[in-house]
Amino acid sequence: MLSARSRLGTAQCMLKLAIYDMDKTITRHATLPGFLRFAGMRVAPVRQLLWPLVGLLLLGYGLKLVNRARLKELMHRLLLGPQQDPARMAQVAEDFAAQLAVDGLFDTALARIAQDRADGYRMVMATASYEYYAAAVGELLGFETIATRSCRNIGNMILPQIDGENCYGPAKLRMIESWLAVQGLVRDQVYVRFYSDHPSDQPALDWADEGYAVNADAKMAALAAQQGWPILW
Repeated sequence: MLSARSRLGTAQCMLKLAIYDMDKTITRHATLPGFLRFAGMRVAPVRQLLWPLVGLLLLGYGLKLVNRARLKELMHRLLLGPQQDPARMAQVAEDFAAQLAVDGLFDTALARIAQDRADGYRMVMATASYEYYAAAVGELLGFETIATRSCRNIGNMILPQIDGENCYGPAKLRMIESWLAVQGLVRDQVYVRFYSDHPSDQPALDWADEGYAVNADAKMAALAAQQGWPILW
């Protein structure tokens, strides 16, 4: 593979990808709690009385009794129930995305997205959020979406369990590479920008030709300084 500096000079002759994380990169807040509350009020309002139990799940996560993927599954099961109709959830996801668009997105992120698109980049979002709602956000913003997939039962109902890997950390990079393969794209033949607010995305940021830290807290800012990533919004 050519060095990033060498590839920069040939980028105009290559397919260009701009890959964005979603939560706290494009959106102002993590979306899972907000989506579970939004969707729960539509499809399982009585279950919203169980929100205090989320604190126990977070305690279990903090004590390393459950991992991040299992925490996500347990919260989904607790607040939305054992299964959901995909058609109904598609409408809920569309409404949630529309609500996010009102005041839940960084204006600076939207400006950068518009600039990347104007510069000829193919727009991709790679997020640990559940695909069935993240895709609605991605579609609204003009992204192709790589995200955590949900298991389905024989009736095609959406289940809380994750299908495959949670799209987080090293798994996110593996899923991006799998997406490239499905698209028939070869890494050496694409030029990649990657944007994220979180240190867990270091594998993808290091893999990209251009890595950008955005909305960086102290830990991310320190890592960005160490790795040489520009810090944006």
